[in-house]
Amino acid sequence: CFWLLLLLFCAGSHEYGSETIPGPAFNPASHPTPVPTSSSSSSSSAFRPVMPSRQIVERQPRMLDFRVEYRDRNVDVVLEDSCTVGEIKQILENELQIPVSKMLLKGWKTGDVEDSTVLKSLHLPKNNSLYVLTPDLPPPSSSSHASALQESLNQNFMLIITHREVQREYNLNFSGSSTIQEVKRNVYDLTSIPVRHQLWEGWPTSATDDSMCLAESGLSYPCHRLTVGRRSSPAQIREQSEEQSTDVHMVSDSDGDDFEDATEFGVDDGEVFGMASSALRKSPMMPENAENEGDALLQFTAEFSSRYGDCHPVFFIGSLEAAFQEAFYVKARDRKLLAIYLHHDESVLTNVFCSQMLCAESIVSYLSQNFITWAWDLTKDSNRARFLTMCNRHFGSVVAQTIRTQKTDQFPLFLIIMGKRSSNEVLNVIQGNTTVDELMMRLMAAMEIFTAQQQEDIKDEDEREARENVKREQDEAYRLSLEADRAKREAHEREMAEQFRLEQIRKEQEEEREAIRLSLEQALPPEPKEENAEPVSKLRIRTPSGEFLERRFLASSKLQIVFDFVASKGFPWDEYKLLSTFPRRDVTQLDPNKSLLEVKLFPQETLFLEAKE
Repeated sequence: CFWLLLLLFCAGSHEYGSETIPGPAFNPASHPTPVPTSSSSSSSSAFRPVMPSRQIVERQPRMLDFRVEYRDRNVDVVLEDSCTVGEIKQILENELQIPVSKMLLKGWKTGDVEDSTVLKSLHLPKNNSLYVLTPDLPPPSSSSHASALQESLNQNFMLIITHREVQREYNLNFSGSSTIQEVKRNVYDLTSIPVRHQLWEGWPTSATDDSMCLAESGLSYPCHRLTVGRRSSPAQIREQSEEQSTDVHMVSDSDGDDFEDATEFGVDDGEVFGMASSALRKSPMMPENAENEGDALLQFTAEFSSRYGDCHPVFFIGSLEAAFQEAFYVKARDRKLLAIYLHHDESVLTNVFCSQMLCAESIVSYLSQNFITWAWDLTKDSNRARFLTMCNRHFGSVVAQTIRTQKTDQFPLFLIIMGKRSSNEVLNVIQGNTTVDELMMRLMAAMEIFTAQQQEDIKDEDEREARENVKREQDEAYRLSLEADRAKREAHEREMAEQFRLEQIRKEQEEEREAIRLSLEQALPPEPKEENAEPVSKLRIRTPSGEFLERRFLASSKLQIVFDFVASKGFPWDEYKLLSTFPRRDVTQLDPNKSLLEVKLFPQETLFLEAKE
């Protein structure tokens, strides 16, 4: 049975390991020309044939960016991926004045590397962060260390914390003065894992006390990656130990010599056992007839982690439409490519592709930075039919037919999708018979196309926002102008209303004064003649305008009659006072019931009218 399985595997690897693979996804001539309808034309333009792998592999060397941190300094180094680690150290020797022999270059994702290691063999992303240790050099003085510590206390640390069970990342900012205990409490609020049940990976060895502040714990600045999970209970530990013992007995029953010889044919023991174990697993990647896509992808992520480990792409939890919204329907600067991973448990390439390509740290890092990754399991016919329906709706019949005609041993597939204004375009379809370098090159090629389109979208979006801003400013200026005109008009109307009101009051007061004057004038006794039997007093009254009022009064007449006469001429006694000259006195202050003879205004007198203050 073993040799039969080995021969089948080698035959499959030889058949699907060639550089060009004929099939619907890569040979446009294999499909008849569709009728030029609106739906078929949009679908055809959304799919591009994949270029031969040799043309992609033989591209010019990549340029890698390194940011190297040493104590309080940062050095930026740019090299081709054909250079070695030793060449980086030589550049750092000139920048930092540190001998290469005293320098330890740390921060490689694959662990410590030799100086002769070629960068290309490490499968690094474009941007990398490293740090230099110099254990043989004396440490800086205590004063500089204290100042550096004080500076670290004022800095903010970005902690990228991965929740292992649900494969979700949290980007949290903490000040350098925050303690490790505060971090763990915040993580409890996010993950509902109590602090005592948290199992951490990634803390520096110097972080031994939860009361220690982050600036003293040795975290990488400005960002540091951590992983948290739930600590297993004693019952779970016993169950795992029983499963491991069962696996040991199963392996011991087989012939060990056969598996030792298997390496001579280029097949790794882990791959053979991985294929056998994955075929014997009872838990499917995704439940059959999955109705809720979010729940199905939660099970997919958990099962993928249990099979291939925790280092894998972060799969988007949600429907395909939600993944479109996350990747495409945001601002142009925030858009990403959408990578759809199509899994198939019955393919002989699935285990190798997942464990060696999809879970490679360089691939995982590149996908997390530039892609939204969504997954689906096509092992079950019902789930396959559902995905084809979704594919036909979102990408058109050409792409759906291409996936429908794929053979089982051509899976898994990796679809690279770019969102456009009117449709979603499939940039690339990557089959499972590939290598890490070829997969990275195809991802980078898709990223170059996307970046060019993104720059155009950003330019269009900026111009549209500028036009909208101008329009908003014009609308705001117009609104303010209308408000100013309305306020001015309302103020004018209020002013006119106030003037009208005051004019009405003034008219009413004048009419009232005129009525009083007429009534007083009519109530005056007739003016006596000069020759009269009774004594007559002749009064001459000077007004403020210089005119004189002259009238005769009986000497026995009361002073009030003089006041009424003056008021009938428009000078009411409550607004004016009547003054005599010799002696100067205010007549209006005298008793109005006394006669003119009693107040000595006889036989004649000249008086003056003066307005009261």
